[in-house]
Amino acid sequence: MLYGDFNNWFAAFAFWVFKYYGYENLKLINRGRRKWLDEDRIISNGTVVIPKGKFDLAESFKPDAKIRVYLSDIKDSLVSRRRFQIRLVDVRSPPEYTGQITSPPEYPTEHAHRAGPLPEALNIPCTQVLNDDGTFKSAELSDIYQSRGILPSIEVITYCRIEERSSH
Repeated sequence: MLYGDFNNWFAAFAFWVFKYYGYENLKLINRGRRKWLDEDRIISNGTVVIPKGKFDLAESFKPDAKIRVYLSDIKDSLVSRRRFQIRLVDVRSPPEYTGQITSPPEYPTEHAHRAGPLPEALNIPCTQVLNDDGTFKSAELSDIYQSRGILPSIEVITYCRIEERSSH
């Protein structure tokens, strides 16, 4: 079970990494640590002792190439006929997308290398997939994406600054 702050930005990234390496038994707490605290659930500051185990990534898991994109894939999509079959979605905030700022306000010292979006990228901020309380939207998601031309038949590549928000 994974959870974190900032609406699970980094927990969602950890979820993606585990999925990439083939781990299937994963859960992400909807809304993360904030929801847990708001619901007055039990917390502890004690140390959890977990028995040592054997985890051999190379032996146990193979990367799932279907859920990862490399820079060469992006470049190829922008110069080939594939560009019409792919939608790039920049999930950063509008000020990051337009290049007004290079980092989210929560991390002012962790800047992107360059300001602004990739060519032809749509801006659909990751906050649009969340309800006001920070939980994930469900049925409304297809309306949000379809209104921007993102259909189930089209390959979608999401990105942000370091992939913590695009993992949502």
